[in-house]
Amino acid sequence: MTAMQLPAGWTLEEIRSVSGDREAIPLDTNRVVTWLGWPAQDEKLCPEIVLRFHGLCLVKPVNDDDWYLGSLNDDGSVDCWSAYGDLREALRGL
Repeated sequence: MTAMQLPAGWTLEEIRSVSGDREAIPLDTNRVVTWLGWPAQDEKLCPEIVLRFHGLCLVKPVNDDDWYLGSLNDDGSVDCWSAYGDLREALRGL
């Protein structure tokens, strides 16, 4: 199992406060994450951090400063459709 981690400089309480979701938690990064691009242009992302907010997730890929918003599927995979350049902006966008 891959360790669950928080973004550098953030506590779980800060993430919950900014997002408004008191049940937000970090998830294991050992999962399939897909950026849903234009038809036939989907891209697999290698997650460094995954944060869950009920049925939604924010994913920070390895070697990428953006945060991707997506749905947590029943099989544990995440399909992302929106990207943010800043975690605070992404949390407020939930």
